[in-house]
Amino acid sequence: MIDPLGIVSRVNSQQPGLTKPVAGGEGTDFRQELLAEMKKVNDLQRDARQATNDLLTGQRDDVEGVMIAAKKADSAFRMLLALRNKAVDAYDEVRNIRV
Repeated sequence: MIDPLGIVSRVNSQQPGLTKPVAGGEGTDFRQELLAEMKKVNDLQRDARQATNDLLTGQRDDVEGVMIAAKKADSAFRMLLALRNKAVDAYDEVRNIRV
């Protein structure tokens, strides 16, 4: 599986018994992590767009590099979309819990 954002490897490398508790609101929260990953996806898409424009204008001649940049951007976007879908599913599940 391609993991362009490093999310899967980061999660797999964490050991639940060795994590430090967050005290006083320090550290990053889910929102900050999500925004950082969205910025990375945006940067990859911008790089792919720039590579494509450079190829079309003749400033670049390596088609393989352009294809790799486009594939990285596509994979990162699909990973972010899957994350969003899982979060929406989890929200819907919690919302449907009867109290």
